[in-house]
Amino acid sequence: MRIENSQLYEFIKDSELINLKDLDLAYKEAQENSRMLGDILLEKKLTDEIKLRQLYAYILGVPFVDLSKEIVPADILQIIPEPIAKKYKIIAFEKTGQELKVAMLNPEDIQTIDFIRKKTGLKIITCLTSESSINIILKQYAKSLKAEFGDIIEKNSSEINGDEKEDLEKVAQGLPIIRIVDTLIKHAILQGASDIHIEPDEKEVRVRYRIDGILHDAMTLPKQVKHGIIARIKVLSNLKLDEHRVPQDGRFKIEKDDLKISFRVSILPIFDGEKIVMRLLNETNKGLTLEKMGLTGSALEIIHRQIKKPNGMILVTGPTGSGKTTTLYTIMDILNTPEVNISTVEDPVEYRMPKVNQTQIYTKVGLTFAAGLRALLRQDPDIIMVGEIRDQETLEMAIHAALTGHLVLSTLHTNSAAATLPRIIDMGAEPFMVASTVNVIVAQRLVRKLCSDCKKEYKMTSKELKILNESYDMKAILENIKKNELAKGIVNKKTTWEDIKFYKAVGCEQCNSEGYKGRSGIYEVLEVDDEIEKMISQKTPTEEMEKRAQEKGMLTMVEDGFMKAIGEITSVEEILRVTKE
Repeated sequence: MRIENSQLYEFIKDSELINLKDLDLAYKEAQENSRMLGDILLEKKLTDEIKLRQLYAYILGVPFVDLSKEIVPADILQIIPEPIAKKYKIIAFEKTGQELKVAMLNPEDIQTIDFIRKKTGLKIITCLTSESSINIILKQYAKSLKAEFGDIIEKNSSEINGDEKEDLEKVAQGLPIIRIVDTLIKHAILQGASDIHIEPDEKEVRVRYRIDGILHDAMTLPKQVKHGIIARIKVLSNLKLDEHRVPQDGRFKIEKDDLKISFRVSILPIFDGEKIVMRLLNETNKGLTLEKMGLTGSALEIIHRQIKKPNGMILVTGPTGSGKTTTLYTIMDILNTPEVNISTVEDPVEYRMPKVNQTQIYTKVGLTFAAGLRALLRQDPDIIMVGEIRDQETLEMAIHAALTGHLVLSTLHTNSAAATLPRIIDMGAEPFMVASTVNVIVAQRLVRKLCSDCKKEYKMTSKELKILNESYDMKAILENIKKNELAKGIVNKKTTWEDIKFYKAVGCEQCNSEGYKGRSGIYEVLEVDDEIEKMISQKTPTEEMEKRAQEKGMLTMVEDGFMKAIGEITSVEEILRVTKE
C-alpha cells in the first residue's frame, strides 16, 4: 500500500487531526530519512493506529473496519485458510450471497485478492483494517482447539500404547504423541496461561492451565496417553526417560511466528505416575515498565529515586506468584546500561537478560545463594540481584555488599512492607545495619484486571460495607484515599463509600466468560528515610512504623487495591481474594 508522504501530510493538515507544528517536524524527519510519515506519527504517539488507518481508508476510497471486538463465525473465517490469512494478513469476516467481505492491511494487493476470488468463486469486497484487528481475529482460528484435540485423541488413541514397558523413546517420537503435546502447548499459549499442570490419576490424565493466577480445567485425556506425554516432555527438556522415582527439572524453548517462549519443566513422582508442571516464560514480552505493572504516584517516584542510588538494598516482598521476580527484572531493565556491571544469583534463572551475568544456584555442588554472592563480590559488580534471601548467611552477605558500595536487589516472603524489617532482624541482622542499608521495601500482590468489554457498574450497599468492615477499617481506608493526589476528581471531603462507583466482573466471549483479562499489581512502598531509619535502630514495633509511614503518605496494599477498584482496574472481590490473611 503506497500512500505518498505529501498526500498524507495534506490530508492531515486539512483535517487538523494533529498540531501543525508537530506534523511539520514529523514530515521533515520522514523526508530526510526516506521513511513513511505514518510510521513516524505512530512512533511519536501523535496519533493511534486506528485513526491513521481510517485516514488511509479515506484516501484510498475503501471502507474501514475495526474487528478488534468482533467474533467471526468459524465457517466464514475458514473460507480463507489460516496459513494464507497469516502470511498475507487478510481475514474473511462477512458473507452475503455471493459476496465475501475481507479485511486486510493492504487493499491494493491485487494478486492476493485475485487468488482468493479464484479459490472461492466469490465476489471479493475489500476493507482496510488495523494490525491489532488482524492479530485478534487470527487467534480465533485456534478457538476450535478443543475440538481439534478431541479428534487427535479419537483418531490416535488406538495407536498410542499405554504400556510402560514399551520403548518410551519410540512412543515419545511417535506422531500422535507429538501432536497431542504440541496442541496442548499451543492451546496454553493462546489462552495466555502462565503454567500447565499435567496430573495423572487412576483413570485419566487431567490438564489444567493457570490463567491470571487462577487454575482452570483445560481438558481430560485418556489414561493410555500418560506415559507418552511424560516421555515426550522429558525428550523436549533433555531429561532421563527411564527415571521415574526422583524429581527432575529441565527447560526448553519454542521460537515461532515472532514468538519466543521458554518452558521451565518440573517433574515429580506421585502415586499414579509423574506430575508435570510447565512454567511458560514469554521472552518476547519486552518493554515492561513499572507504570504498566500498576505502580503510580508517590510510590513510583520513590522507587525511581531509590534505584538511582549507587548503594543500599531494595527489597521486594510477597508470597509465591505475586510478581516479585518480574518487579526485580523490570528494575534491572531500567538500570541495565553499558556503564554498569549487573550480576545475579538466582534459583532458578527465570528470564534471560542481555548484558546481565546470571548465575544459577546448584546446591548439590555447594553453590548456594551465600556462596554465589561471595564469589560475585570478587567480580567487580555495581548492581547485584539475589533471587531470594532465605538464610542468615545470605542476608549477612547481602548487607555486607550493600555497605561496601553495591546496589543489592532481592526478595523475601513477608505479608507487608513494614513486617519485613523485624523479619530481617529475627534472621540475625543488627538493627543499625538494617537501618543503614535498606533503601526501600516494596510489598506486592497481583490482582486480575476487569475485562473492559463486559464490566458492570454498581454502588456499594450498607450491607456490603458492613461485611467489608469486618475485615478492614473502611473509614480509615477512605480517609487515606481522600488524601491521595491520584484520587482528586474522583472523591472529595464529603464522599462516602456508598457514593463511589465500583465495577463487577460479568464475563463475555472476549474474556472467555471470566470477567477478567490480564493482571495488575497492588503495592505498598515503604521508603526508609531518616525517621524510619531511627525507628528501626530503636526496634520500634512494626505497627508504629507502619502508622508513621502512612502519616507520611504511604498507601497500604489494601488502600492501593481500593484505589485501583475506584479507577475501574479491578473489583472489590479481587482485593479481598489477594489481601485476606
